[in-house]
Amino acid sequence: MDNPEMQRFLQQEQQKAMMGEMVGKLTSVCWDKCITGTPGSKFSSGESTCLTNCAQRFLDMSVLIAKRFEMQ
Repeated sequence: MDNPEMQRFLQQEQQKAMMGEMVGKLTSVCWDKCITGTPGSKFSSGESTCLTNCAQRFLDMSVLIAKRFEMQ
């Protein structure tokens, strides 16, 4: 495949797919960890804090892992 435009397009699509997968994992992991009961119309203060912290840790680890792969 010698077409640089096509290569860029494929790379962008791969990145979109990876982001979608990461968001799905983040949602699943953090929901299971933080939402302990039947959710109401709003999250409790504890649930909101837990979700925020969980998402931040997940993103921090994703960046760390990506940097490790770049180093190899």
